[in-house]
Amino acid sequence: MTSKATAYFSRKMLITVAFGFSSGLPLALVFGTLSLWLKDYSIAYRTIGAFSLLRLPYSFKWLWAPLVETYRLPLFCRLGKRRGWALLSQLGLLFSLVWLSVLSPADSILAMAAAAFCVSLFSATQDIVLDAFRVELFRTNQEGEINGATMYVLGYRLGNVVSGAGAIGLAAVMPWNQVYFINALLLAAGIAAVLTAREPVDRNEETSVCKEVICESREENGGNAAAKEERKEKNCGGASDGRKNRDILRYALIEPFCRFMRRPHWVAALFVVFCYRLSDAYFAPMAYPFYDELGFSKAEIAYISKLYGMGATIAGGLLGGCVLARIGLLKGLLIFAVVQGLTTALYIPLYYAGHNVWLLMLTISLENLSSGMATTAIIAFMSVLCDKGYTATQYALLSSLPGFARDVFASTSGWVLDQTSWPAFFLASAALAVPGTLLCLYLYKKKPEYLAGV
Repeated sequence: MTSKATAYFSRKMLITVAFGFSSGLPLALVFGTLSLWLKDYSIAYRTIGAFSLLRLPYSFKWLWAPLVETYRLPLFCRLGKRRGWALLSQLGLLFSLVWLSVLSPADSILAMAAAAFCVSLFSATQDIVLDAFRVELFRTNQEGEINGATMYVLGYRLGNVVSGAGAIGLAAVMPWNQVYFINALLLAAGIAAVLTAREPVDRNEETSVCKEVICESREENGGNAAAKEERKEKNCGGASDGRKNRDILRYALIEPFCRFMRRPHWVAALFVVFCYRLSDAYFAPMAYPFYDELGFSKAEIAYISKLYGMGATIAGGLLGGCVLARIGLLKGLLIFAVVQGLTTALYIPLYYAGHNVWLLMLTISLENLSSGMATTAIIAFMSVLCDKGYTATQYALLSSLPGFARDVFASTSGWVLDQTSWPAFFLASAALAVPGTLLCLYLYKKKPEYLAGV
C-alpha cells in the first residue's frame, strides 16, 4: 500500500469520514427528502420552496459560533470543549428528528416546520464543532487539509446517500414516519465517533493561545508597557475581572473577523464562497419534484437519482482531491466552477426526453461528478482561509455563506418555476454559476500569498 493510500486510511482520516457522515445525514432530511415527503401529500410548490427558509440556522450559525469557540459546557467538561459541544448538538439533533418522525404534512404542517427548524439548528451547531475539529486536525499540513477535505466529502456524501437514496427507497415500502425514525437512530454513528475521538487541542495550549492573542491585541491597540509585560509573562493575571471579560469577548467576537479582514482580497474570497455553489443550491429544492413530475417512481429516484448520483459525487470528491493536488487549489476552483454550471444545464434535454431512465442516469452522474469535485475544492478553500485560534468562528462564517445562498435564494425557486417553465428554470440555475466563475478567475490572476502555495 502506498504512502498516499496509507494516509487516507489513518485514524485521523477515518474520524474525518465519520464527522462528514454525521454532518451529511441531517441535511437531506430537511432538504430534498423532506421536499418529496411534502410532494407526496400534494403540498404546493411554493410551500415546498418556502421550507428552505427553515434551514436558515445553517446560514447564520456564525452568530453563536463564538460561544462554541470559547465556552466549555459544564455538564460535558470531561469530554473537552469540542467533544462536549458535539455531543450536545447530536443529542438535540436526535430528539428533533424523532419529533419530526411522529408528525404528518396532512394535519401538522406548522409543527413539521418547527421540528425541521430544530433539526437545522442542532445540525448547524454540530457543523460548527465538527468543521473546527476537522480543520484543527490538519491545520499544520496543507496537503493534509486537502486530503482531510476529500475524506470529509466522502463521509458527507455517504450520509447523503443514507438520508437520500436510503430514505426514499424505504419510503416505497414503509411510511415516511418510520423512515425518519430509522434515520434518527443512525445518528448513533456520529455520537460514537465523537466519543472515540480525541480533543484536537490540549486545554492548557488552548488557554495559552487565547491569552497570547488577548495580550497581543492590547499591544496593537494601546501599546502600553503593562500589556507588553503581560505578554512576556505569558499571562494576563494583572487585569481586573471586568477587563478579562472584555478581552475574552474581543477574542471571541471581534478578533476572528479582524484577522480575516487583514488578508489581501478578503472580500473576493468571501464572495467566492457565497457564489460558488449557487447554481446547485437554486436547483436542489425542486430536484425531487422534477423527477416525480417526469413520472419516475420512488424506487427509480432512490436508485438512480441518489444511489448512482451519490456514487458519482463520491467519485467526484476523490477525483477532485487528486486534481487539486496536481494543478493547485486556485486553478481547480476555476475549472470546477465552469464545469458545474455546464452540467446543471444538462437537465434541459432530460425534461424534453421525459421518462428516460438512461438519460436520467447519465445526467445525474455527470452533474454529481462535477458537484463532488466542486465541493472538495470549496471545502479545501475555506479550510485554508481559517486562522489558528479562530477556527470555529471563521469556518462557521465561511460555511454559512453557501447556506445563505441555498436557503434564502432557493426559497424563491418554487415561485420562479410557477412563473416560468422547467427549461427556463434550469437555464437560470446554470447562469448562476457565472458570478462564482468570474470571482475565481479574479483570485487566480491575483494569486494572494496565503493561497499561492496551495
